[in-house]
Amino acid sequence: MKKNKAICDAQTCFMCQNCIEEWRPAICANKTNFKLKKGELVFKEGDAVTGIYFVYSGNIKVYKKWDADKELILRFAKGGAILGHRGIGDDLIYPISASALEDSVVCYVDMKFFESTLKVNTELTFQLVNFFANELRVSERRMRDLAHMPVKGRVADALLKLQNQFGITDTGLININLSRQDLASYAGATYETVFRVINELVSENTISLTGKSIAVVNQEALTALIESA
Repeated sequence: MKKNKAICDAQTCFMCQNCIEEWRPAICANKTNFKLKKGELVFKEGDAVTGIYFVYSGNIKVYKKWDADKELILRFAKGGAILGHRGIGDDLIYPISASALEDSVVCYVDMKFFESTLKVNTELTFQLVNFFANELRVSERRMRDLAHMPVKGRVADALLKLQNQFGITDTGLININLSRQDLASYAGATYETVFRVINELVSENTISLTGKSIAVVNQEALTALIESA
């Protein structure tokens, strides 16, 4: 990562949104912006935790090693989102990795400053607890789905989640550039299986393709695949 001179508005990220106005100058004085190229790591699983990151621009994937050469994408983080919070605790080691899906800029604050921020800003602490609780619920459901939901249902679920998080373009395409391998890692399946499922959904007129981009044609059909699992 390279330091970047981008000046954020100190208002839109998770930390700034939940801090008192008087604390924002302290954030500006203690933050560092880094620019990442597509594919570049923010941090990797097993690294020692030094601080917390927030996405300023671009999209970041957060993932965990699934096998020797496979990964399971846990979530996608876009502008304003927090990264590295799973490293908080007694064992200050990142249990996950994060890398840029596209050219991105992240904001970094060291752990000592972030801990001081939590002590001063009770609303931030409260919202972080809520965020952890929600992540736990999502993770528990994810584990259930990986164990019991057929791949076609998991792909349908992944597509609807991506559409809900990133919206659609003017032409109706899901507004994120995602490789088939990353889609497979998000659905918890192999590339070959997801490739087959995508072709089936296209032939059923449930989705359509424009290059690597995907458009949801029949949302009800995708929802039915999820609910039937």
